[in-house]
Amino acid sequence: MTILRRWLRRPNILAADNNGPWGGDGGDDSAGPRNPWSVPPGGRRATGSKPTALDEFLKKARVGGGGGGGGGGRPQLPLGASARTLWLIGVTLLIAVWLLLTSFHQIGPQQRGVVTYFGKYSGMLEPGIRVTLPAPIVNVTKVDVEQVRTDEFPQDGGETVLTGDQNIIDLAYTVRWRVSDPRNFVFEIKDPQETVRATAESAMRAVLATTRMNDAIGAGRGTVEARVTQVMQQILDSYQAGVRVQGVSIKQASPPAALVDDFNAVTAAQQEAVGALNNARSYSQQVIARAQGEASAFDQVYAQYRLAPEVTRRRMYYETMEAVLAKTDKTIVETPGVTPYLPLDRARRLVEPTQPAASPPAAAAAPAQEGQR
Repeated sequence: MTILRRWLRRPNILAADNNGPWGGDGGDDSAGPRNPWSVPPGGRRATGSKPTALDEFLKKARVGGGGGGGGGGRPQLPLGASARTLWLIGVTLLIAVWLLLTSFHQIGPQQRGVVTYFGKYSGMLEPGIRVTLPAPIVNVTKVDVEQVRTDEFPQDGGETVLTGDQNIIDLAYTVRWRVSDPRNFVFEIKDPQETVRATAESAMRAVLATTRMNDAIGAGRGTVEARVTQVMQQILDSYQAGVRVQGVSIKQASPPAALVDDFNAVTAAQQEAVGALNNARSYSQQVIARAQGEASAFDQVYAQYRLAPEVTRRRMYYETMEAVLAKTDKTIVETPGVTPYLPLDRARRLVEPTQPAASPPAAAAAPAQEGQR
C-alpha cells in the first residue's frame, strides 16, 4: 500500500515540471506527448462527462497521501505508525519474558543456588522460589548437593596396575561422591567430573604401589578401598573442590588372563589354610572351655572339702568306688541271718546259676567258713 501511495504521488510532481516526459499541462501537442493525468485543453473535461471510479480513487489517494485535503478532510495517521506500535508491543513482551525467566528462580529441596553479581560471588539461595535482579546483572547456578554421583573406572574395560611387589593386576572399581560446598564446586575447579576421575586414578595407583598383590586381590581389598578414599579426600580438599568422597568399591582385581589358573590354585590353597586354621582355633577354644569348667568344679569341691574334710573324703571315696564297681562283676557273700536288699531281677540272676549244681551241706559250709576267716 505504501508503494502504491508513492506511485500515485508521482503525477503531481511530474505535472509541475514542463520538461518532464509527459510534457506541460496544456501545451501544444507538438512539444511532446501529453500528460495523461492532466486536465485536457480548455481547462475541463468534455461536457456531460462524469468522474469515474478511478478518478475518485485517485482523488482520495491524493488527499490521504498529502496529509489532508480541504477543511472537511479527517486527519490521517502518519505513515508507519501501526508498525511502530507493533514493534513496541513486541519489545515489551520480550522484556517481560526476559525478566520472568532471569529474575525468578525455583530452587529444589536438594539444590542450592550460587549467585554471582556481574560474575563475582554474591551469596547462596536456599530451596524455594527466589527473586533476584535479571541477567546478566545477576546469574544463578543451581547445584545438586544431595545427588550421589557414581563414576566407573576405567570406562573402556580393565585397567592394568602395578602392585608393590612388582606384579600386575587387572583392576576395575567405582567411586561415589557428592557436592559438599556448592561455592567451591562452581568456582574452584573448571571440570569437576574430570577432576574427580583424575584424582581417583592417581590415588588408586599410589595406594596399590605400596600394596602386595595377594592383599589387593584377596582379603586386603577393604583396606585398599579405605586408603584410596582417604587419599582422594585429601587431594580434593587441597584443591578446595567442594567434593565429598562417599566411598570406593573394587569390583574386579584379578591377575592377567595368562596366570588366572595358577592364581586360582593359590587362592584355593589359601582358603583351605584359613579353614584349617579356623577349625584348629575352634577346637582349642572347646578344650580350653572344658578345662576351665573342670577347674571350676574342682574349686567348688575343694571349697566344700575345706569346710568338712572327713565328710568330703568319704563322699569322694564312695563316688569313686561307685564309678569303678559299676563296670565290674561283683560277688556277694551273705552273712548268716542277714537278707541283702537287691532288686528282684538282680537277685534272680545271682540265684539261678547255683540251682542246678546243689552241693551237700558240708561242701557248702566250707566256703562260708573260709569267708568268715
